[in-house]
Amino acid sequence: MTKMEKKKPEHVATHGFPAKDGELTVGGIKISQLADRVGSTPFYAYDRALISERIAEMRKYLPPQVKLHFAMKANPMPAVVHHMSHIVDGLDLASAGEMAIALDTGMDPALISFAGPGKTSQELSQAIAAGVLINMESFAEMENIARISKEQDIVAKVAIRVNPDFELKSSGMKMGGGPQQFGVDSEEVPAMLKRVAKLDLDFIGFHIFSGSQNLNESSLLETQEKALNLVLSLSKHAPNMPKKVNIGGGFGIPYFPGDKPLSLQILGNGLSKLLQKFQNELPDTEVVLELGRYMVGESGVYVTKVIDKKTSRGEVYLITDGGMHHHLAASGNFGQLIRKNYPVAIANRMDISEKEKVNIVGCLCTPLDRLGDKMNLPQAEIGDYVVLFQSGAYGLSASPTAFLGHPAPYEVLV
Repeated sequence: MTKMEKKKPEHVATHGFPAKDGELTVGGIKISQLADRVGSTPFYAYDRALISERIAEMRKYLPPQVKLHFAMKANPMPAVVHHMSHIVDGLDLASAGEMAIALDTGMDPALISFAGPGKTSQELSQAIAAGVLINMESFAEMENIARISKEQDIVAKVAIRVNPDFELKSSGMKMGGGPQQFGVDSEEVPAMLKRVAKLDLDFIGFHIFSGSQNLNESSLLETQEKALNLVLSLSKHAPNMPKKVNIGGGFGIPYFPGDKPLSLQILGNGLSKLLQKFQNELPDTEVVLELGRYMVGESGVYVTKVIDKKTSRGEVYLITDGGMHHHLAASGNFGQLIRKNYPVAIANRMDISEKEKVNIVGCLCTPLDRLGDKMNLPQAEIGDYVVLFQSGAYGLSASPTAFLGHPAPYEVLV
């Protein structure tokens, strides 16, 4: 045995994915075997057991009366959405393409909602015909829905997406407060409700989404309290009491050193207290949490292979057959102001303790194509597998796959 060989015990858990015989596994399958099964690298692999465990954990700690909806934009892979449709209470989508995937699951269209600031007339027509709940984002969209609904002789199910006068503090991406392309400013909602009452529309309730990727329980609870209070205030102007209110999500996952995972117990206890007051006034109104990243983000990995290894002026580069065209977020070009490394492993060298400092780059002809910067990893060679964790959300579908004409990666749910 050389000094590079096993110094770690086997079956070491790494970000929820155990290692076996020195090799990372997904769904109990070694990465090398999974690569043979898929046929080639790069690819995304999602672990259905980890997804189910996350939903079960949420059911355990969050108030039982809260409904859990999956935001498909986080991961619209059909197999993932189909799996989610059996373990969550609803699906939330943002395009007609996502709507087709959602409807194919067999979920009741009344449990599916459609949000987005630029819905076309064609998309609205499809949603009305399908019986999907439409979250209205403007006065003009409301009038368009009413016109199409009349043409189809179908009463459209609608909710108002509200742009609140507050934001989710400490969130990675703010989607509420101040001027926004999303939703109707809260001060304009009473006038919109007055107009809804005159139209032949089925008013279901409100949708309030303030931000995402938040790791602060206090900020999340403060925003939930403000959202619920806002619903109580706006409901006084509604043509009927809301049947359903979506107070968004915003739950984040840890990506970088120093990030602490959320405590579902703290969030659940806090939300239970908030709901007591809310349900005293609106006992028949269903409260929905809409989550995407939190449900699937930690269940997925991106797998790419080292196709070259070189040294340039003292720095080691592992060049892979993947890159930012498959995983834009990991390259730092999807919302990061200062690039940070996603957690990474050399999948087939999990029992090697000797490290070297390397840069992990893709195969694209741009310096932006960087998946790891100056990372201390087990010594890798050509043919080894590089795995990026926390890749179950905003991975493939959020990446510029057509850039430079390379083939798109596969996705697999195991």
